[in-house]
Amino acid sequence: MSWNPLNALLGLFSRDIGIDLGTANTLVLVRGKGVVINEPSVVAMKPMTKRVLAVGAEAKQMVGRTPSNIVAVRPLKDGVISDFDVTEQMLRYFIEKVHEQYAIIPRPRVVIGISSGVTEVERRAVHDATINAGAREAFLIEEPMAAAIGAGLPVQDAAGSMIVDIGGGTTEVAVIALGGVIASRWIRTAGDEMDQDIITHMRQRYNLLIGERMAEEVKIGIGGTDPVGLRGRDLKSGLPAEILISTDEVRGAIAGSVNTVLDAVTDTIEETPPELVADLMVRGITLAGGGALVPGIVEQLAERTRMRIMVADDPLGCVVRGTGKVLGNLDQMRKAFAESQTRRVPPRH
Repeated sequence: MSWNPLNALLGLFSRDIGIDLGTANTLVLVRGKGVVINEPSVVAMKPMTKRVLAVGAEAKQMVGRTPSNIVAVRPLKDGVISDFDVTEQMLRYFIEKVHEQYAIIPRPRVVIGISSGVTEVERRAVHDATINAGAREAFLIEEPMAAAIGAGLPVQDAAGSMIVDIGGGTTEVAVIALGGVIASRWIRTAGDEMDQDIITHMRQRYNLLIGERMAEEVKIGIGGTDPVGLRGRDLKSGLPAEILISTDEVRGAIAGSVNTVLDAVTDTIEETPPELVADLMVRGITLAGGGALVPGIVEQLAERTRMRIMVADDPLGCVVRGTGKVLGNLDQMRKAFAESQTRRVPPRH
């Protein structure tokens, strides 16, 4: 990027920020202050004119309550940006919100986590959208690398480390050594898919229509032995209803998605050089993302891989914390950025 004296001047009064662009939520970290924004990745807009009316938490409140000429959209689907214009406006909102107490045009440096499954064209589009949203410099880092850094894994070591980031829209698996990705997998099966499994099971087995929030609550609450109650609408009578089912039945409903995630982990291990597999047997595998909190997944992964499984501290914040650490060491950690050459395995759908 060519030097711009105005951007340099405004940059003195801007705060460098890290962004985790998630399918469900966007987290924003300010260097030196930590995470300051955690809002839904939702934009309320008029579809005819594409005029944005609200972003984040305010837009989420409009879901299902808006007149027909207003829609609430998620600009990211399965971890990949589906509408770049709306994403740019969402990024602008978050950048300006961080700087709202300053009477200047913000020009921060931004490190943004992106899915490892995006194409080179999509990478360039994310970079351009970030610049257009007000950043003076934009650095892209793949989410599994950011999650590994945020989880405190020694990614610069010659010995291998393994991260499994189970998000809302995607699961990303990577073996990392010497600051680069050695083997990886990216699949469109994660927490949202498990929620849909529960919704489908209840509709087909009990004719009960439940919402995504109810499905997520049940998914996270299957650690006990007591039956769980699912509330929704009876499709036969159209009236409210509640049905009690066992936690084993819930586990059975999401078993297909969980097995797909486990397969992605074992496939990645199979493609990892034996020297690094030996490192993993000592260091174990670290889980990040909201899916790491699903009861039973740690035990199933340990049984399948025969390795020690650890859940990172605050697994939901690993990616954004990783972007923050990169902000503090931009020169030393440039190898971690997405434009560096890494060995990639094509994504599976």
